[in-house]
Amino acid sequence: MEEPIIVGIDIGTTKICTLVARLEEDGPLRILGVGIEPSQGMRKGIPVDLRIVSQAIARSVEKAARTSGLEITSALVSLAGSQVASVNSRGVVGVTGRTIDEDDIVRAMEAARAVAIPHNREIIHVIQRGFTVDGQAGIRMPIGMHGYRLEVETHIITAAASTVENLRNCVAQAGVDVSQFVLNPLASAEVVLSETEREMGVIVCDMGGGTTDLAIFIEGDVWHTMVLGVGGDHITSDIAHGLRLPISQAEEIKKQHGHAVESEVREDEEFHVRPFGEEIPLQISRRELAHIIEARVDEIISLVLQEIKRSGYDGLLPAGMVLTGGSSVLPGMRSLASQVLGLPVRVAQPENLIGMTDKLHAPAFSTSVGLLHWAVLMTEIGSEPNRRKPSIQGGGLDWENIKSLLKRLLP
Repeated sequence: MEEPIIVGIDIGTTKICTLVARLEEDGPLRILGVGIEPSQGMRKGIPVDLRIVSQAIARSVEKAARTSGLEITSALVSLAGSQVASVNSRGVVGVTGRTIDEDDIVRAMEAARAVAIPHNREIIHVIQRGFTVDGQAGIRMPIGMHGYRLEVETHIITAAASTVENLRNCVAQAGVDVSQFVLNPLASAEVVLSETEREMGVIVCDMGGGTTDLAIFIEGDVWHTMVLGVGGDHITSDIAHGLRLPISQAEEIKKQHGHAVESEVREDEEFHVRPFGEEIPLQISRRELAHIIEARVDEIISLVLQEIKRSGYDGLLPAGMVLTGGSSVLPGMRSLASQVLGLPVRVAQPENLIGMTDKLHAPAFSTSVGLLHWAVLMTEIGSEPNRRKPSIQGGGLDWENIKSLLKRLLP
């Protein structure tokens, strides 16, 4: 039987990336089509001009369709933005039969999902974190166990309903149905985290252009998620204002000469820029540039530290932080992050890809590739990710899909 085709659309503040892939039998993902387009009409992960956003999505989708030779009608779509919020919830049900079955688990997760959510919020994910049977906690999969009372701990992620609907409409105007929204750091985690890191305790930090997206994993489960409305574009803006440059020139200078730690830059390193109002290029110290960058990066990482402490899990992350996203490649970023957080930090990117992968082995594409892995997690039988926890999506429960997924989790 031919393996299914999966499609992911990563709609970021700086770029839109559409990927078409097929899961090879007993092998990695084969990338069949790639469509990368500069993002327009997005600010901090939120669409601010629907027409321009939908046109950019359409161009990205068209490129991926053309390179893959396939028609794209539906896709998983990334979601970020500072309007994302999360809460932990518990669902409790009585067991209907002598042993716990799939229906009991779905009912428990449905009960957890019944937490009071404002009418202007939409549930994106309900991810189970663990079960308790008749007071015995720490159970990973209770199917087949005897019991009378089943409890499930869940992590519920919501977003502003208006933002979700606007994104859905933008994708629809590009001729594609949204099969599922996936929070950015959850998608990225699928390709940058090891199972050991998930179990020990780790935070994923996906630093993009408009947002910095966080997810804390402890004992293999998602315990906390958050989106900060600051990212690499703010570094670029600081450079533009500090050196009186156009944004486009500031972005190029950041990529070519940027460094996040002033003290790690030699004093004699210089480059030329042409500020507004100047007839001839001026010589600028690379240390001066690093001074501007370090101030903003220090602020971003300090906000990450503040969020870790606010979550209450700051003492439970021995595996440290895994940094990814386009802004993570800035020289000095890893060392400054480690210094501010007091944790080990590594920079990660997608691996184990075949096919059209020339541009994809980079941190900027962790979410894009992660969307494909998330699709595999939800639909592919027998693959390693499917041994993880089921997730119920917003907009109602697909009972048959959840039951099917739970059956795959059986030994």
